[in-house]
Amino acid sequence: MVSEAPPFWWMKAGWQAWALSPFSFVYGRIAGRRMARTRRAQVPVPVICVGNFTVGGAGKTPTAIALARAAKMKGLKPGFLTRGYGGSLDVTTTVDPAHHRADAVGDEALLLAREAPTVISRGRVEGAHRLVAEGAELIIMDDGFQSARLELDFALVVIDTRRGIGNGHLVPGGPVRAPIGEQIRQLSAILRVGDGDAADRLVRQAARAGKQIHVATLRPRDGQSLAGRNVFAFTGIADPEKFYRTVKSVGGLVAGVRSFPDHHFFTEDEMLSLLEDARKEGLTLVTTAKDAARLAGRHGPAEELLRSVTVIEVDMAFDDHQAPAKIIDAAFDRFRLRRLRKPI
Repeated sequence: MVSEAPPFWWMKAGWQAWALSPFSFVYGRIAGRRMARTRRAQVPVPVICVGNFTVGGAGKTPTAIALARAAKMKGLKPGFLTRGYGGSLDVTTTVDPAHHRADAVGDEALLLAREAPTVISRGRVEGAHRLVAEGAELIIMDDGFQSARLELDFALVVIDTRRGIGNGHLVPGGPVRAPIGEQIRQLSAILRVGDGDAADRLVRQAARAGKQIHVATLRPRDGQSLAGRNVFAFTGIADPEKFYRTVKSVGGLVAGVRSFPDHHFFTEDEMLSLLEDARKEGLTLVTTAKDAARLAGRHGPAEELLRSVTVIEVDMAFDDHQAPAKIIDAAFDRFRLRRLRKPI
């Protein structure tokens, strides 16, 4: 089971965050130095990284998928590189969605592999070279902005405007992965997702530093209506409230919810309980594509739950429909300069 982020990370900084501040200071020094000083490996294709400032979800995976679709529209062959978070495989692996299960490669890798060739690798450099060998013309990294392993040609950092950066403290006192100043220095653009104001200060800081600001919204796919239906929503993602808002946006009358830790693998008892509770109250079960990916390929209650559940798929919709193509063009421009400056 994947551990759950402490709730105090997403509240105004209290005694827990301040008590952990000495550890956050040390963590920040190490993370910042690694980002600033580590020598990065280069690969012979452009690399776009989709990251975020904090631990937890902000919409990286749907953003990466939107970029891959834009790349394919341009006639390119993109490939995804991810760690396979939540999966058990610790060797570099090309994901086969018809063969692999989420407990081996992670739920996000399965979603990515539906769109383009996907490699999971604990070593990002090795994984990038695997993608190049398999013919990728553009690498899109889902996460890894702070890891400082690969030379990036474009770093798009996604921020949820309702959660922002939580209490603003670095791990372990808060969700921030590295000093904000260093992260802003190294990012190429921010993707502001949603209609909240929790990210406004950070977005202004990035804009003053001359960084691009893009705006987008997570939107349910067309044809997904729950109008007038009483539903029981369950999910194991970093921000379950975001999903419950999505269910309401497509007309679902939320009669019950159950939240689990991010990337959670449901036990048989949990799955049977969900089925029984929904059946008893006459409710429609609804969940996310990531949760459905963790059910796929399993037997017993998982099969029954997957048959019974309505899956709400979402896409990242950029306000500027040309923004993904512009990001790809900028990555290729920077890649060409990199090749001229230092041949690979």
